[in-house]
Amino acid sequence: MSTPEAEHYRLVELPYQADPLPRLRLVRDLGHSVLLDSAAGIERFARYSILAAGPQTLIEPLANETGLQTLTRLRDALSHFPAARWPDQISLPFGAGALGYLSYDFGRLLETLPALADADVRLPSLKMGIYLWSIVNDRSRRQSWLVCHPALPEAEQQALLTRLQEQPSAPRPFALTAPFQPEQTRADYQASFERVQNYIHAGDCYQINLSQRFSAGCSGDPLSAYQRLRKACPVPFAAYIESDDYSLLCLSPERFLSVSQGEVETRPIKGTRARGATAQQDAHLAADLQTSLKDRAENLMIVDLLRNDLSRSCAAGSVKVPELFKLESYPNVHHLVSSVTGRLAEGRDALDLLAGAFPGGSITGAPKIRAMQIIEELEPVRRSLYCGSIGYIGCEGQMDLNIAIRSLVHQDERMYCWGGGGIVADSEGESEYQETLAKVRVLMDALAG
Repeated sequence: MSTPEAEHYRLVELPYQADPLPRLRLVRDLGHSVLLDSAAGIERFARYSILAAGPQTLIEPLANETGLQTLTRLRDALSHFPAARWPDQISLPFGAGALGYLSYDFGRLLETLPALADADVRLPSLKMGIYLWSIVNDRSRRQSWLVCHPALPEAEQQALLTRLQEQPSAPRPFALTAPFQPEQTRADYQASFERVQNYIHAGDCYQINLSQRFSAGCSGDPLSAYQRLRKACPVPFAAYIESDDYSLLCLSPERFLSVSQGEVETRPIKGTRARGATAQQDAHLAADLQTSLKDRAENLMIVDLLRNDLSRSCAAGSVKVPELFKLESYPNVHHLVSSVTGRLAEGRDALDLLAGAFPGGSITGAPKIRAMQIIEELEPVRRSLYCGSIGYIGCEGQMDLNIAIRSLVHQDERMYCWGGGGIVADSEGESEYQETLAKVRVLMDALAG
């Protein structure tokens, strides 16, 4: 018996808008809006933005459920909406499927970890919606499309088109009611740093990503806060997500996992320098990063960890390292970035890959499980969204997820953000502390302005 040919996505070209936020304002009242926002960067990673709202269903972990069981339910939910084909001469990275996030703490549903840190931010460890339509912006071709899965009733498509012809409401203001403050003293951070050094010298681990949290009181619309942030810090893997009692704001430069037609890539960032005040100073800092033996060694440790993680789901011999120690520069920092690639093994899919690699090694340390145990011991509060992932898993099996660094959580008129960095045997406490500040300073300054 022959398999019926997949139906086509229905596409309607919209007037191009480089800024997706006005259209987000038009659909956000449909609930659970998600924006995957590529605002700037290398074109291969920063070409498309994806917007959706009003999901068909939402997937969250159930009580006493393992992470694998949650991902199985997500796979089942996706299977209700089969793959669709693209019309001739148009192919976009995503049309319909799952959009949402996994918090760092979803990792404790995949591995056995102690429960020591305070979980004071109320956030499901995973929330993925199944969306049958999206608005896709192509920055390269300066085109915008409303993309509808064949299962979406045409009446809903027409209602969306009508809604998108309206004028968005004016942005409501946002303001901090108090400056951001670190929730740990410098002395507390130094004590945790020294504990990490003791673990490294005792042979427990080679590297630990140690973070601290900052918070501030605020009032107003978190979407207006995100608007400021994307202007101050345009990056290829930004995102904005709204739910009933929180909003997630992410300005990440880092890809965690992508899958396209079975081809896999991860792009770990390890090694950071603040941008210089002058062109000469900036060039000196970039060169110093590129030649730093410490930063290159740190990056290589994580590349090796990720090669191992990808090998769990990729075909034997397919995992490669095509880029090593590449310099990428953003408005506030320079980074060292590497690339690890592979091809999914027969019988494996994107969710298998995710289960075997989450959370990303670049934000845990090595070896990963021991590093996560030490993080839980030394960081006084849970990471929540920070160091988790945001992105999509399409009906056609494709996936693209970021590492949710440079991320903020808005809840109960407070804004939380985190900054961290990898610590190795020859790290120095004060410089590591300053690195945590450098990574979030641009975000804090943008919201204070």
